[in-house]
Amino acid sequence: MKKVSALLLLFFTAAGFQAAAQAIDSIKFFTDNRIIDMTLTTDIRSLQNQKGEDQFQEAAVVCRFPDSSVINENIQVAARGNFRRGYCRIPPISMNFRNKTSPRLSSLGKLKLVLGCGVKSEDEELLLKEYLVYKIYNLLEEKSFRVRLLRVNYVDTRNKTKPFTQYAFLLEDDADMARRNGCKKKDHGQYLTEATNRSQMTMVAIFEYMIGNTDWSVPNGHNVKLIFDRKNEALSPYVVPYDFDYCGLVNAGYAVPNEIIGTETVLERVYRGFPRNMEEIQIVLAEFRTKKEKIFSLVSGFTLLSERTRKEMTRYLEEFFKMIENRNDVKNIFIDNARTS
Repeated sequence: MKKVSALLLLFFTAAGFQAAAQAIDSIKFFTDNRIIDMTLTTDIRSLQNQKGEDQFQEAAVVCRFPDSSVINENIQVAARGNFRRGYCRIPPISMNFRNKTSPRLSSLGKLKLVLGCGVKSEDEELLLKEYLVYKIYNLLEEKSFRVRLLRVNYVDTRNKTKPFTQYAFLLEDDADMARRNGCKKKDHGQYLTEATNRSQMTMVAIFEYMIGNTDWSVPNGHNVKLIFDRKNEALSPYVVPYDFDYCGLVNAGYAVPNEIIGTETVLERVYRGFPRNMEEIQIVLAEFRTKKEKIFSLVSGFTLLSERTRKEMTRYLEEFFKMIENRNDVKNIFIDNARTS
């Protein structure tokens, strides 16, 4: 009897180890640049009609990975966002993989699925351009959100919406992003912009200027996350930006500048950083110069976008890199015209 019990214990222990070994590595998942083919099946009409946050509903996903492996599990999905929820055919989606019904995908946690606003090729192009903005920032800063590109087949369980296929991407879980950078996320009150890590904040502000994005705010927690040093919580938090669809580099038709900014189009760059001295600015600009060729290579080699679109993005970036080589322009934009409040 003891022998049978021991064998059973060994069997279940081995099974547990096998299940754990099959779980997705959430860090490696976002370092792989290959596209995943995903089928998402849920009640799309219900998703469209959701009003509140985190109203999760049943869904099924089938993930076909580049190595030919397939994962078929049940998860939970919910609509998220404000503007796009009322404007787009299908709202941005929050995907909760942390369920008993999704043991292999549960390690991914709760992820944001960013998808096109409509089903036209123009909508898909905007999505791919925003994906590329994330990849550019990954080149410049490790404390950044990684993304994974998907080809998603949407299937409506009630057959009210015809199936369609479109590119989308998943945004790395913020806890994972913090953890791999020796930090952690935590509940916190309001932080003023200048109460965050100074050099990191300078990088964020200049990057947002480069891509032509003014749709962010540290005090309001708008399109930025704060992460805190795991070993020393007394240190100022780091700012990590996300959500770039309103930037000039993407140039979405629905993106309009806030009246406070005073510009007519998102293509017009406005620096939203606070004053720094020339040395501080040049230290950060050196990072941009170092990564310049990789940035241009990333854009030119992203063949999912048309050659015309890649050239437009390249020209927009070239304007920035030309400007940062002119010391007078640098002083005028990042020092003389920096924010004071």
